[in-house]
Amino acid sequence: MKCVSGLITRIDRILLGAVIAFIILPPGSALGQSNPPPAGVGAEEGTSTDFYIMMGSDFDRPGLLPKANYNIGIGHTFGFLKNDPIGDELTFSYTYEDAGGGFWHSQFGSHTESFGVMKNFGLPKTKRVTGYTWIQGGISTFTGNPALQNHFYNGESLGAVIHFNNYNSIWVQETFNKIISVPWYTTTSIGYTRSW
Repeated sequence: MKCVSGLITRIDRILLGAVIAFIILPPGSALGQSNPPPAGVGAEEGTSTDFYIMMGSDFDRPGLLPKANYNIGIGHTFGFLKNDPIGDELTFSYTYEDAGGGFWHSQFGSHTESFGVMKNFGLPKTKRVTGYTWIQGGISTFTGNPALQNHFYNGESLGAVIHFNNYNSIWVQETFNKIISVPWYTTTSIGYTRSW
């Protein structure tokens, strides 16, 4: 288990470095450009790439036991899927959830890699706030026991995006989660998103 813990610590440092780089660098630097894309490219066509980090708290059922939940991922919106009822953005996420006795971290953890489909939609009378639904499926690995345990994960989210400009936004969401061997639980999260 010490080897797995060391690997997770190294991955956490790499992810933290990537997050800091995306937050500090201006949008053109992240793409290796000095100017924004020309008119008619990217946002005009409805395509974008979102890099997001979210922190939240799980509320496990039965009861309301709070547990830390950290999520990092990337998604890409496809303009030609704008009118698709299922979704217009494909996502990939990594989520760490504390599964031990404390709140922030313990030797018992749930590490989930998931793919998802997100549907973005506008809200009446505002362009600053939009909404989304998000369906995810993946594999959760439980650590801290003598043997790793892998289980199928399913999550459904409803959220809102508060847009500061074309590149920066805050996501707020509520997620219903289900892992085969665990009672269902909900996660309330808030996160930062960098788009280009």
